[in-house]
Amino acid sequence: MNVNEYQKAAMTTVNPEFSKRDALINSVMGLCGESGEAIDIVKKWMAQGHELDREHLIRELGDIAWYLAEAATALDVPLEDVLQANIDKLKKRYPSGFEVQRSTVRLKGDI
Repeated sequence: MNVNEYQKAAMTTVNPEFSKRDALINSVMGLCGESGEAIDIVKKWMAQGHELDREHLIRELGDIAWYLAEAATALDVPLEDVLQANIDKLKKRYPSGFEVQRSTVRLKGDI
């Protein structure tokens, strides 16, 4: 499955009563909530002596992907375009791979 196929399949489970505005608000709130659940799993592993619950973390990453797809759909953009734009930005920022200097001193207009 490619990311656009995922987006299409995932969006069959979005609330059909949502407007695009509702879907965008829901998706951004959902991204925040699911990211919080993911970090809680990592926190328990790092700070509380738990074993890393990989399966639970993988499920939360799937939920994050769903909300990302919902946001892209609300913006009428294929998820592939969102991901490609991010790669393009990263290639421009780090043309030779990650460098600490480039991560701390950004070029004008680099967001």
